[in-house]
Amino acid sequence: MRWWPFLGLVFLGAVVLGIYPLAIFAVMLLVIGGLSRWWQAHALDNIAYRRSFHFRRGFPGEEILMQVEVENWKFLPVSWLRVQDSLPVAVGPEDESLLKPTHQPEVGILTSLFSLRWYERDRRSYPLLLRKRGVYRLGPAHLGSGDLFGLFEDMEQEKGPVDVLTVFPQPLSYNAMHLPADDPFGDRSARRRLYEDPNLSMGVRDYRPDDDFRHIHWPATAHMGSLQVKVYQPVSARVMVVCLNASTMPHTWEGYKPELLEFLVSYAAALVQRGLEDGYRVGLISNGCLGSADQPFRVPPGRSPKQLSHLLTALAAVTPIVAGSFERFLISEAPHVPYGATLVVLSALTSPALTETLLRLKRHGRKVTLIIISETLPTDIPGLRIVHVPYIA
Repeated sequence: MRWWPFLGLVFLGAVVLGIYPLAIFAVMLLVIGGLSRWWQAHALDNIAYRRSFHFRRGFPGEEILMQVEVENWKFLPVSWLRVQDSLPVAVGPEDESLLKPTHQPEVGILTSLFSLRWYERDRRSYPLLLRKRGVYRLGPAHLGSGDLFGLFEDMEQEKGPVDVLTVFPQPLSYNAMHLPADDPFGDRSARRRLYEDPNLSMGVRDYRPDDDFRHIHWPATAHMGSLQVKVYQPVSARVMVVCLNASTMPHTWEGYKPELLEFLVSYAAALVQRGLEDGYRVGLISNGCLGSADQPFRVPPGRSPKQLSHLLTALAAVTPIVAGSFERFLISEAPHVPYGATLVVLSALTSPALTETLLRLKRHGRKVTLIIISETLPTDIPGLRIVHVPYIA
């Protein structure tokens, strides 16, 4: 636009001097410049960009087909359109050379070029290779275009939704879990077991010598003049809650061990899968924060057809960032665990504080199984069931 006043002076001078071809040439340049400026300003109007996937979740090593689609919803054609899509390398195209490096670690740019006529649609397909566990955000995309003659700077817009791809952890094989063959999650006498839930009181009765003193109903005792105990509603179920300790170093400021964390997550994935196959209602708690939050998470126990998907999605999002000590986390989460549930504690670290916490939970009627993943055999803890899983760094 800086040369438009110059063309205006050329036109006036040519008219005054009677050089009409020069005047016509100046007018042509002014018209072409104005048209290019208008074209450049409206090139990205009514341009739609979207991604579509047949599947948005998978396991490491699998491929997911991503289809990108652009559409020009106007009469003005787009001579060229550049789409720069931000993709994590962990779920990038199978051909890694298609991704250009960026200033963000482990994030690349996928560039696609299009040319669209009026009301035209174009599609491209890219096979994405799932390389690493995690929850990944794709986008947003940056669209760039310009005028037909390239006289002005390119216009850019940020368009397209942010899509999410989930890469589940790869569960370990049963042989690699080193669990007892008879009952990997603790003693059980029958497939369906009855117990009384202290949260579901259904009445009172007279006290018997074998009753627990903590179950005495004191208001009813005062009213009746004799000891009365609470009667709880019987519940038939088998519940297992996997408690994952995401800490791999004794202190948070020491960092973490990536390979060990991945092994812990894969082991937890195998545990929840095995529990559901064995007929348990399976839940999951962990002190590891999710990628989209700074708080530990909890998946309530369940046996719905989608429960395994919920559990694996939570494990896919586990990060090495931990919220406080694992021992305090277990104590705070204990009231949320259903009564009668088996606590399967999975940890790579053992400490006196963890031992005391687990024994405390056991004294309060909780069934606890501790699975230690370490290079050396852990010390036996009287009264606590321990399963050692060898791990070589």
